[in-house]
Amino acid sequence: MSSKLTRASAIAVGATIISILASAGGSGAAAQSLAPAAIYQEPVIQTIAQPGAANNAPALTVADQAIDSADRPASLAELVAAQPQPAELSSELNCLAGAIYFEAKSESLEGQLAVGRVVVARSKSGRFPNSYCGVVFQPSQFSFVRGHAMPAIPKASRGWKNAVAIAQIAHEGTWASPVEGALFFHAARVSPGWHLTRIARVDNHVFYR
Repeated sequence: MSSKLTRASAIAVGATIISILASAGGSGAAAQSLAPAAIYQEPVIQTIAQPGAANNAPALTVADQAIDSADRPASLAELVAAQPQPAELSSELNCLAGAIYFEAKSESLEGQLAVGRVVVARSKSGRFPNSYCGVVFQPSQFSFVRGHAMPAIPKASRGWKNAVAIAQIAHEGTWASPVEGALFFHAARVSPGWHLTRIARVDNHVFYR
């Protein structure tokens, strides 16, 4: 009798253990105590804010920035070469390109961009007319202006094509200039004695804000 009870007890205990193990397989919490769970980690994408971007603008991911860096022109000359040459310019871009052409066509591309960025900065400053044409044709500001007109421009010339490309770059702000924020400039050969903050000299022009 005693041996039968012992055998029956052993069978009961064994059945209980099997039942516990079977139920553990259906419980995530219990299963984790039996074997380490596989860990899936979402890939971390670092976001990098774009300089000058609005607070609500989408940030660049590391991957996006790598692509952007690969596509970014290595020089201003390369960016100029990549600009379209529209058959017709808007009046605003025509005014901006005209100022660049007449003030800096003999300068380097960097010197031309510096002049273009002054016109752009003036139009946004609140201290000058709020359009490129308004800035360019404001009385007594640009010596090449005759009344309310520019001299004739040889539109097929390389100088004009460069001025058009630089005007687009200056307008869009796609290349940084060392004179950002400048509102005034003069030829380096003269000394007007302005009481302004000098920013930089680029080629034959000195820039101030």
